[in-house]
Amino acid sequence: MASIVYAMETLQVFRENSVVTVTINQPKRKNAINPAMWDGLTEIFREIASNTSDRVVVVTGAGDDFCSGADLSGRGARSGDSAGASAQNQVHHLAAMRRVNDACIALQRMPQPTIAKVRGVAVGAGCNLALGCDLVVASQTARFSEIFARRGLSLDFGGSWLLPRRIGMHRAKELALLAEIIGASDALEMGLVNRVLPDGEVDSFVDNWARKLALGPPIALAQTKRLLNNSLNVTLEEALDDEAAAQTINFATSDTAEAMRAFIEKREPKFIGR
Repeated sequence: MASIVYAMETLQVFRENSVVTVTINQPKRKNAINPAMWDGLTEIFREIASNTSDRVVVVTGAGDDFCSGADLSGRGARSGDSAGASAQNQVHHLAAMRRVNDACIALQRMPQPTIAKVRGVAVGAGCNLALGCDLVVASQTARFSEIFARRGLSLDFGGSWLLPRRIGMHRAKELALLAEIIGASDALEMGLVNRVLPDGEVDSFVDNWARKLALGPPIALAQTKRLLNNSLNVTLEEALDDEAAAQTINFATSDTAEAMRAFIEKREPKFIGR
């Protein structure tokens, strides 16, 4: 059964067969995200995280582009501002960045597997929104850029944390400091994306991955995602302790018992998420 469950025009949420598709819907602005939309994404991601019926999340953009980053219109400081006005601007910008950060944290905290489906531009915060997903599937039309330096800015939406983990420190610095736009094939070679496909094949490929993940064991997948996300922050001994704790949780679930029965009975398991 399919349903649209979020009313904000610039953000659309569509649910079907335990797969949630979150679409940034501002194609005339290349899906740039304004402050209200950052708040909306935070709300959406948090709601999904607490909904046990949602098994997989696909994040994408309407039209020909994924996301051109934050909508910066009206954000520049005016020359000749007084010291007081400058301080006010700083407070305003810090508050605005907290809204961006909240959305980033909400995305990372979702226990469900997340897939970014990228066509066209994914730049700035839009690039890091894609990289913040667990899997990234790109069309051959996709173009990625940590464009911040061209705007006189430094990385945000978790770019300083995400990039070194995905592609290593030297390549992270290459993308961040040079702020070049790279095509889909270069993004694949660097390890920024998992797959690059002809535009006409992207939807069916993502649908297939989403269906596979939706049929998987939600608790075990969430544990695996958490272990991998934490892996660079812990020692081997700590990772082993975390794995042991996760497996203890898994063995207490009905899903693990079902998987064992299905293996013996030579059939596909039916996971219910508990």
